[in-house]
Amino acid sequence: MASSLTKDSVRPGTPGSGKTFFGHPRGLATLFMTEMWERFSYYGMRALLPLYLVAPGGLHLNAAAATAIYSVYVSLVYLLAMPGGWFGDRVWGPRKTVAVAGAVIMLGHLTLALPSSGTFYAGLGLVAIGSGLLKANISTMVGHLYDGPDDPRRDGGFTVFYMGINLGAFAAPLIIGTIGENVNWHLGFALAALGMALGLVQFLIGSRHLDARSSVVPKPLSADEKAATLRKSAIWAAVAVVFYAIVGFSGHYTLNWVLVPLTLLGVIIPVMVLVNIKRDKDLDRAEQSKMSAYIWFFVAAAVFWMIYDQGGSTLSIFADSSAENSVLGWDFPVSWYQSVNPVLIMALAPVFAWIWLALNRRGKEPSTIVKFASGLVLIGASFFLFMAPLSIAEGGHKAAALWLVAIYFVQTVGELTLSPVGLSVTTKMAPAKYASQMMGVWFLAVTAGDATTGLLSIAGVDLNKTGIVALEATLAVVAGVAVWMYRNKVKELMGDVR
Repeated sequence: MASSLTKDSVRPGTPGSGKTFFGHPRGLATLFMTEMWERFSYYGMRALLPLYLVAPGGLHLNAAAATAIYSVYVSLVYLLAMPGGWFGDRVWGPRKTVAVAGAVIMLGHLTLALPSSGTFYAGLGLVAIGSGLLKANISTMVGHLYDGPDDPRRDGGFTVFYMGINLGAFAAPLIIGTIGENVNWHLGFALAALGMALGLVQFLIGSRHLDARSSVVPKPLSADEKAATLRKSAIWAAVAVVFYAIVGFSGHYTLNWVLVPLTLLGVIIPVMVLVNIKRDKDLDRAEQSKMSAYIWFFVAAAVFWMIYDQGGSTLSIFADSSAENSVLGWDFPVSWYQSVNPVLIMALAPVFAWIWLALNRRGKEPSTIVKFASGLVLIGASFFLFMAPLSIAEGGHKAAALWLVAIYFVQTVGELTLSPVGLSVTTKMAPAKYASQMMGVWFLAVTAGDATTGLLSIAGVDLNKTGIVALEATLAVVAGVAVWMYRNKVKELMGDVR
């Protein structure tokens, strides 16, 4: 059927345009490349971060301090996704927010590239702020490219976009990690800045292919709201400046004066957000019931991410000190382990999608609850597996690299069992009033998990000891078994959601 629209009435790259990217709107190429380069910079820096923190040529911190800083940083990235989404909805619109975010991330990496411990922490803060601003808004713009939720290309478009994330995450440790470890740490951080710069330039050039809605501020602040927001922000900023000035000038300042409040916020804010939604009197009985069920999934996810994200800190620090990082006599940088997960994701995600479809056709696909329980048991199993190389190292030997690859493999299978399902169930169970905010709530599960790891590290717990690893593994498996045992109760609370 011929279109009634003239050629000039359709902007390139928007729904209805003849110009496509793998059968999708042309604007998907712009967002794909932006996300790929942003993830390249993010995961490249993240692969270097714990190694730089413990290295004699870096900040030369102990493992507990390095893990605490790493965990606080990752928890902040996900915590700031909620205010980042708020900025896109109320202040700048998604397109401008992503452009500003890219510039802030690039500036953060450049600050990390300066050879100074003071500027290093400022750089981490800038990257966390920029990542939070970008995270929610770029996904929103992908959705804008399609004709609503029923567009048959929509799911495929997000799958292509997700591949951009993993391509960037796979390449980053191989390039940035190698340069950072073998040449110069700060040159590695500078390469991350270059990656983000490339992503930002192509975003600005290709933004003409994006849907017009990406430039619209959906619910702009009124003049009164803007004044009130600025006033509250100024008051809290002044309180923080005065407080830290007093601590600093009194000679009592240590890094924990920053780390402890941030980790506590990472635990307290997710709890407060869930409690506020649950207590909202505007929610009807069915929505209240679904939120009660969602809390089960949220807690399970927090336990999962607490262990999973240690793949970039605890496991990386262990590999640096106690693993034989070589294959068939060929040595490789420790940061390369961080490429294992994304390459496994790209290889296994289509397999899992096929398995779920095949089981569904036979009426045997596991329920959301069973998939969640399986993810928890698998992440616990990965840390039980971790006990083997720990025992080898405690015996005075270097653990083989394949032990670590096996741990990452089990964790990736767990991720594919739990993470996509978690995203799906979050959108299905979201109360109508909080439909646009619930994805940020899901990210808060990551924040809570990483903040818990941070608190343990600040308390001086050595996460590379057999006892604590066994305890975490047991916690995950017990949580998985508990979710499975109470599956009928949770299913009842979920109502019509399956």
